[in-house]
Amino acid sequence: MKVKNICCIGAGYVGGPTMAVIAAKCPDIDVHVVDLNEQRIAAWNDVNLDNLPIYEPGLSDIVAQARGRNLIFSTNVDQAIQEADMIFISVNTPTKTYGIGKGMAADLKYIELCARQIARVATSNKIIVEKSTLPVRTAEALKSILSSSGNGVKFQVLSNPEFLAEGTAIQDLLQPDRVLIGGERTLEGEEAIQALHDVYNNWITTERILLTNVWSSELSKLTANAFLAQRVSSINSLSALCEATEADVDEVARAIGQDSRIGPKFLKSSVGFGGSCFQKDILNLVYLCQTYGLNEVADYWHQVIKMNDYQKRRFAQKIISTLYNTVNGKKIVLLGWAFKKDTNDTRESAAIYVADYLLSEQAEIVVYDPKVTQEQVYADLDYLNTRSEERNRSLVTVAKNYEDLFKDAHAVAVMTEWDEFKTIDWSKVYIDMLKPAFIFDGRAILDMQALEGIGFTGFAIGKG
Repeated sequence: MKVKNICCIGAGYVGGPTMAVIAAKCPDIDVHVVDLNEQRIAAWNDVNLDNLPIYEPGLSDIVAQARGRNLIFSTNVDQAIQEADMIFISVNTPTKTYGIGKGMAADLKYIELCARQIARVATSNKIIVEKSTLPVRTAEALKSILSSSGNGVKFQVLSNPEFLAEGTAIQDLLQPDRVLIGGERTLEGEEAIQALHDVYNNWITTERILLTNVWSSELSKLTANAFLAQRVSSINSLSALCEATEADVDEVARAIGQDSRIGPKFLKSSVGFGGSCFQKDILNLVYLCQTYGLNEVADYWHQVIKMNDYQKRRFAQKIISTLYNTVNGKKIVLLGWAFKKDTNDTRESAAIYVADYLLSEQAEIVVYDPKVTQEQVYADLDYLNTRSEERNRSLVTVAKNYEDLFKDAHAVAVMTEWDEFKTIDWSKVYIDMLKPAFIFDGRAILDMQALEGIGFTGFAIGKG
């Protein structure tokens, strides 16, 4: 089967960039990205490519290449489903906040709604591709819903998890380590797998396209993120020990990273990992283990989350203790709000939790991030805590630039490793700040020794 028309339900951080690259690399395939959020679709269609709803280096160039040719962004979900040979489901799968599995299990209501809509609308056979990160055996539930339509339409369900790192998503899509496709080992399943394989084969070599059964594919996504997060929590646990023993965590990471059995990636100590995947996927894995009675395995992976929470709390507590055990009424500048550089995604960002902790001590927070809007900062804080919206806005200011950002500030904390923070003239910053002036480097991107030479009292994660 040759795919001529693709529909992707969900125009978010995965669906939008992935479909843009597929459209750019497969000009003979019509790619429709649909979403019920009219504002988001309008942003994807904005003539000014700087207004795309997602910031990702290289994304605007890819969209410009394919939009208007074979890449279409629309709110007409039913029509896109009807016309598609292959449908990608790329909707949000947040952690449940209610009922059985609260705080750990994935909430699959949006996945189920998509499946029911496809079953209701489809009039021809379809290949359904799970792009969202899902619990093991979700494909089974999807197929059950799809096959219940009773109209004779046949569906094949594939698992094709994304392995994108935000900030490098376009490069990851153009030159992936691997593409994973899981499907049923039946004649129809093999044909569906081959159809998706052929789409990717337009720019990715066969050697990098891995074929598995659908259950292995679903589980591989969860465990890949769990392994990466485990490394971050491991080095962060050592950062606390380094501070206590006057070791340097960067030197320790460099020493162990040159062991070929370990490697250097994901050994950068920080305030803690964030983003939409790591915590959610580990909690999902924990819940899955508990469901099968593997409590010791669940406890092992849950410790990765506990260590991450500890690191964020420890950083906030270090700010408070350094500022003479009180931050009440003190101005603290947070540089960065996104969970990592080169993205405007703030989900589970360490900055949110550090800010919330400081706000509970009645600090006055000033936030600057080059890609995160004021509305998003306030929305993150309003969602996280029980303070009134008015209280958050009275204590938190979101700056649009560096003008007067540091004036009369007691402390500065680097929360996101944006490159522009490395080039700040800190000697001028120091002049504007109250004395003594404190600087906290949660992402290890500054020369702390040089800053202490200027006059700052400095603290960096893991530095003795």
